[in-house]
Amino acid sequence: MLQGVALALGLVLMVGGFALIAIDYRPYKIPTASMHPTLRVGDTVLARKVGGGDIGRGDVVVFRDQAWGGELMVKRVVAVGGDTVATSGADHRLTVDGQPVDEPYLATQGGQGQPFSVTVPQGRLFLLGDNRVGSLDSRTHLEVDGGTVPAEAVEARVEATVLPFGRTGLLDRVTDFDGFAGPKASQPGPLEPSAYAAVAGAALILVTSAVGGVAGLGRRLRGRSS
Repeated sequence: MLQGVALALGLVLMVGGFALIAIDYRPYKIPTASMHPTLRVGDTVLARKVGGGDIGRGDVVVFRDQAWGGELMVKRVVAVGGDTVATSGADHRLTVDGQPVDEPYLATQGGQGQPFSVTVPQGRLFLLGDNRVGSLDSRTHLEVDGGTVPAEAVEARVEATVLPFGRTGLLDRVTDFDGFAGPKASQPGPLEPSAYAAVAGAALILVTSAVGGVAGLGRRLRGRSS
């Protein structure tokens, strides 16, 4: 009786966890080094399906914009509608509304390229790669809408790396934009608890099956000896 309950619980946890991940998330493969070191060439990531209204500064997003060639791309949102995003100083440090932004996730500090200043139209986003010296991003498209893309071009928000296994883990939530008014980096979605539920369910099934098998073997051995 208890074994059956444990198996049923394990099955519910495992199937439920995997189902939530399958419904909410999609895998994407990183084709370039533009987001290095956060994401590397060949990484497979899981991204949660969201709309542009669910995006904040600091989020890493998957998007597609015909003005950028129509290919799926992965970049970091650094400014949203109404922001004035620019570079300042000899090191071309990124600023939003005149306030400098610490960007510890960058491959190298500085390296912003040519100075720029853009006021982002409402409903649009300004996106940069973490590898500023090797990224084709909003800076490359300044002549078209100031390099911004429509928020509705966003298909998903990257939350974790799943492959290769040595790099499996959740992306850290960026806090460097928290001091600004308006949308901040999003809180993690249900990926972590869903994954834990699926793994716990699978483990419960394996352990319960193993215990049941040992108990059954013991009963058979006792039956033979009696």
